[in-house]
Parts: sequence; C-alpha cells; structure tokens
Amino acid sequence: MKRTIYVNFILGYILFGLLGFLAIYFLGYNTLYKQVLFNNAKNIYDDTYIIAEEYIEMVYESRDYSEGFSGYLSRLTDYLGFTVDVIDQSGNITYSSDPNHLMLTIGDFDPGYFGSKFYTVGTLYDFIPSKSLIVTSPIVYNYSTSAYIIAYVDHTIIHNETLKMVDRLYMLFSVVFLASFIILIIFHFEVYRPIRKIKVSALEYAKGNFSYEGSKIKTKDEIGELATSIDFMAAQFKDLEEDEKKFIANVSHDFRSPLTSIKGYLEAMIDGTIPPELQEKYLNIVLTETERLTKLTNNLLTLNSGDNAPGKLDLTDFDINQTIKETLASFEGQCNRKNIRFDVIYGEISYFVNADKEKIQQVLYNLVDNALKFSSNGSTIYINVSDRYEKVFISVKDTGIGIPKDSLSKIWERFYKSDNSRGKDKSGTGLGLSIVKEIVTNHGENINVISTEGVGTEFIFTLPRSKK
Repeated sequence: MKRTIYVNFILGYILFGLLGFLAIYFLGYNTLYKQVLFNNAKNIYDDTYIIAEEYIEMVYESRDYSEGFSGYLSRLTDYLGFTVDVIDQSGNITYSSDPNHLMLTIGDFDPGYFGSKFYTVGTLYDFIPSKSLIVTSPIVYNYSTSAYIIAYVDHTIIHNETLKMVDRLYMLFSVVFLASFIILIIFHFEVYRPIRKIKVSALEYAKGNFSYEGSKIKTKDEIGELATSIDFMAAQFKDLEEDEKKFIANVSHDFRSPLTSIKGYLEAMIDGTIPPELQEKYLNIVLTETERLTKLTNNLLTLNSGDNAPGKLDLTDFDINQTIKETLASFEGQCNRKNIRFDVIYGEISYFVNADKEKIQQVLYNLVDNALKFSSNGSTIYINVSDRYEKVFISVKDTGIGIPKDSLSKIWERFYKSDNSRGKDKSGTGLGLSIVKEIVTNHGENINVISTEGVGTEFIFTLPRSKK
C-alpha cells in the first residue's frame, strides 16, 4: 500500500487506540489498584479506630456487652464486610468476629510486620488462608499499647473493585476513541480531499496543461490559500506561455517585414525591374530597413542583457537639465521635417540627480521619440522639469492621437502597439516603452502615464536628487 498522508493518518489513529488501551491496561490498573487499596485501607482503619474506643470502654471502663465483645464485632463486621481480631502483645487472639479464631495464637507476631504503614497485603504469617488487605490499629490506654486490632478483607475484593474501575476507564476511552473518529472524518473532507485535488491540479500543470480547470477550492484557510496560489501561478504560466507565443510572433513579424522589403528591392535591382537611375532611391529604403533591423536587435539585446538591473547601474551625479538639452538636440532634423517645436520649462537652472546617465538618456530619447511619432505636423511637445522634496519630476507631453483607456495598462508590454497607433508607428518596434519602464523601475523610481484619445499623452517619471 502506498504510504500517503491519508494512510499515515489512519495508521496514527489506530496506533493511538492501541497505545491508549495498553496504557490503561499497564499503567491504569496499577494506578487505580494503589488508589483502591489505600481507600479501602483508610476506611477500614477509621472503623477500627471506633472499635478500639469501644474496646477501651469495655475493658477499662467496665462497659457491659450483653452479646459479648466478640458478638459485637461479629455483628459490626457483618455490616462492614471484613474480619476483625483483637490480639494482645503475645499474639493471642482475645476477641474476634470469627468464633473459630478465639483463643488462637499468631506465632511470631510482631507489630513491625506492617512497617511504617498501617496496612499491608499478605497472609499475616500464613494465619490468613488467602492473600488479603490487612489493617492494624493499636489500642492505646494511658499512653501504652495494650493490644492490636487486626482487620482484613480478601484481596480478591480489592482486585475486583479495581477491575470495575478499569472497565469504566476502558469504556470512557472507547467513547473518546470513537468520538475522535469525527476528527478523521473532518480530516478526510477538510484536508485530504482538498490536498488530493491540489495534487491533481499540480500534476496537470506540470504536464503543461495550464487550461485545466483547477482545484476549485474556495475556502479561506491555509489550504484554500495554497490552492488559490497554485491556480494563480498556473494562470501566470498560461499568460506567460501566451506572451511567449505573442513575443515570437511579433519578433518574427517585425523581422520578416523589413527583410521582405530588402529582399524584394534587391531582387528587383538584380533582374532590372528597378532601372539604374532609381536604384539610389531604393538603396536608401534598404538602408532604412537595415537600420530598423539594427534598432530592433539592439532593443532586444538591451531588454535581455540584464544591464538595466539595479546592481549593474553606473550611478553618478549629473545635471538632468543638461542631459535633456543634449537629448533634444539629436531630434533637430526630425523636428524640422515635421515642423514640431519643443517647449521646455526648467524649475531651476540646474537639477543634479543621482542615476545612470547613459540609461536615463535612453529613457529620454525613447519618450521624446515616442512623442514625435504620434504628434501631428506643426504641433508642440512640452517638457517640464520640477522638484518636490527629494525627487525630480520629468514630464514629456505631446498633443497627438492619445492612447485608448483599455490600452494604458498594456503599453509597457514588449511589442505592444495599440490599434490606433499602428498607422503612425511604421518604424517602431514596440520595445521602447518596455525599456523605459525597466530602466526607471530598476532605479527604484516610478513612471506614470496620463492620456486622452485625440488630446495627447504625458509621461512623468521621477529621479532622486543628488545628496551632494
């Protein structure tokens, strides 16, 4: 049999029952026996104390018993259920509840037979025919012991009484053992079955079946949280798998388009479809497509190199205002072609920040390049630099086509392009904003976007001010 957690739990339950019964048998009997023995001995001793007082009244105070003292003992012990003998210092039985014991002598009688206790178990020098509980009580008069009262009861009575108590203990444990079966039932429905469902789900996910319906466990306890976490993880893997397929499809598409153009133009030149006087025009197109492929390759390498990770950033103190000016200068040609101007507002003459200058230049370049793509001819791009507390805020805002509300959360994904941007973004790779997000985040800073369709888009990111 496979040792599952369920089997282990059942075996533990059975073992609990066996150990419980064995513990009652070995430990319970001994403990109860000692208690029963002491209780009986104490009760008999209390009775013998009263008998001793009656004996003193008869012997020393001349109280008359019409039936004789032995008759009194017989009547009393018939009611109490034990035998009583009065023994003098020499071991002679002077009075007894059993007429057959009168005038007998217990040879070698010694009060030390009982040791430090007032009771013992034995046969009193083989005087008693069977093993018995024997209790002694001295008769003391005028500070001197004149005789002893010896009371005894058959040990079988003690044994039987102990067994009755053990039986009650067995019954009580049986009730507890059966009641604890409820725990096993609860375990089956609340622990084992959910874990089995989670196991099945995990095996399906391990096979790559991320479309599996899941364990469907909705409880609020730890098992429910575990099931939810596993199902969530599977959903993430499913999304990752879909993203991977999308990633490969997008990369293939973005590589295939320029390669197809390059191949087509080159073949047309070779077979003479494009005359020599037009070849320069089409070679420039080929060069543009080649540059597009280079840009796409570089962006992919940037995203996958890990150079943007926090531990690999080359943090220095530099003036972000100057960096913005240098970045904007590289767009002069594009701005002139589209008649676009920059409106830059600096809150202060200089803003020194602590960051990786090269990476931040890349962020600025991608944001400005993005704004230029979606700005119409003759429009203005607004750039604002301000500070608050220990942060510097950089804003890049255009008045272009804007981003649909349902696309705002997706613009940071690799290769994502909203439907209304595809017409304008002919040369884009869909990786620029992914790189921006990764760089800013790895600096421990935030970047946000505000956009309205037909009005424009604004990107705002933060950098830490230099402590120097």
